[in-house]
Amino acid sequence: MLGIRYPMEVNLLGDSKETLRALIPHLRRKEDRSWRRQIEDNVRRWWEILENQAMQDAQPLNPQRVFHELSPRLPDRCIVIGDSGSATNWWARHLKLREGMMATLSGTLATMGPGATYVLGAKFAYPDRPVVACMGDGTMQMFGFNALIDVASDGERWSDPRLIFLVLNNQDLNQVTWEQRVLAGDPKLEASQNIPDFPYAEYAKMLGFKGVRVDSPDRVADSWEEALAADCPVLYEAVTDPEVPPLPPHIRFEQAKQMTQALLKRDPNAARIIKQSLKGKLQEFTTR
Repeated sequence: MLGIRYPMEVNLLGDSKETLRALIPHLRRKEDRSWRRQIEDNVRRWWEILENQAMQDAQPLNPQRVFHELSPRLPDRCIVIGDSGSATNWWARHLKLREGMMATLSGTLATMGPGATYVLGAKFAYPDRPVVACMGDGTMQMFGFNALIDVASDGERWSDPRLIFLVLNNQDLNQVTWEQRVLAGDPKLEASQNIPDFPYAEYAKMLGFKGVRVDSPDRVADSWEEALAADCPVLYEAVTDPEVPPLPPHIRFEQAKQMTQALLKRDPNAARIIKQSLKGKLQEFTTR
């Protein structure tokens, strides 16, 4: 699978530390720094695009805003856990990991539940470190409720009680909904994709945790401050818009074609999808 994402002239397979150490003697500094400056400018511009996209309005809350506000507030040495749904797209794009942090998620992005269940392994392995688990409401309804019960049972054994479950409540199995649109050209099938609403934050309170429910952008940052300052496990419920497209920055022609077909087949949320997609792409064109 080497080179599957980016064309390479020489593929190297090996332990990263030892491989890089072996390469160091062969490196020669180039006086022409134009390529490096181009990469740095592109990275800077991309972070600006992500910030602008995160600040866009949605109904009721833009999921990107939730992760954008979390990133600079992540505690030192924290462990951040991703799941396999659309939440992981935002997790990967918006969170900036600093030295000393750890991150983990399902290796092939196909397993439901790691966002809720890896928590226990992380806290038992590193009881002195804060953990933030990010997932959607699909995973929460499949595994998360039971995982919270396990946390309530074993939480007193951890020297650092900080543990946050972030749940994106959008009442949609969102990743598959978008895959059906983009890969198959099918509109959302509400009978299979809609999931019932549930008071996640209130459920956490029943177990003795702190529950925070956020449904407006002006409360996102303060609610993160509140959650991260708690001395007990926290469930951060963000009521987010499922029609914010978790699409890659560069969409292939075939993907755009399938997406158009899904909209033409009268996707139930076609108007909102078009609106959010246009706003996101506009930020890419206007950010310099």
